[in-house]
Amino acid sequence: MNIEPLGLHHKELLQQRLRAITVPLSEYSFPNLYLFRQSHHYEVILDDHVFIRGRSYDGRTYIMPAEPVDRMGLACFRDLLKDVDFLFPIPDEWLSFFPADEFATDWQEGDADYLYTVEKMSTLAGRNLHKKRNLLKQFLNAYAHEALPLTNDRLPQARVILDEWLKEAGASADETDYGPCREALERYDELVLCGGIYFADNEPAGFVLGEEVNDETFVLHFAKARTKFKGIYQYMFNNFAKILPPKYRYLNLEQDLDKENLRIFKSSYVPHALLRKARVSLRRS
Repeated sequence: MNIEPLGLHHKELLQQRLRAITVPLSEYSFPNLYLFRQSHHYEVILDDHVFIRGRSYDGRTYIMPAEPVDRMGLACFRDLLKDVDFLFPIPDEWLSFFPADEFATDWQEGDADYLYTVEKMSTLAGRNLHKKRNLLKQFLNAYAHEALPLTNDRLPQARVILDEWLKEAGASADETDYGPCREALERYDELVLCGGIYFADNEPAGFVLGEEVNDETFVLHFAKARTKFKGIYQYMFNNFAKILPPKYRYLNLEQDLDKENLRIFKSSYVPHALLRKARVSLRRS
């Protein structure tokens, strides 16, 4: 068994394996793992199969399969669980693989991904979203606006937005996802990311950045904007949903990490579903 810190050189090893995992959870993508490798202390375990070892936001150690679990035997998980707290993130679809008399299952509310239908985000239809429609209308009426693809020549403008976002956040870079987002912009082509950039009164106002996580789900890893432009987030999400190719049915805005401001913000868009991520551990005798 070899254990190595996760790095860019693992892209070829991991990318195809992760693509074979068709669940829509945001962790099952190489860019996500790479960009948050320091936050989670990610390591690659190379054995008969490939695994990721990491540390959760609440300080627990876990193993993440880098291949579909039905391709592996339970014996390898039993061995790996001797040295970590649990397996994570395990989608509901995989739980039947782990016998309930041998494995215990737990969920943390802050781990769940927020999943929205592209149709609803592109229309903001329904009584529960009338405030979002109003904010979008106010933005469109208040500012000269433009939405463009986030191409290489516009990356410097996205960096300006990110720096302004950090100033407005009133927090240090280490207290936010500034570092991973900055690296996403620096390695935009290498990580095969895709996004949009938005302007208000000819000023760079916001951007979104993500990737396909399975054939029908697009995950937004980052959405950053200058909040002096009221309604900018509503404009970005609505516009990006409108221009996504029709194959995508869902938009994943990732988890809230038990942060109240993120929970309120993401819940306000009325998610289609919360994608639970199980923590699976060995039952102690």
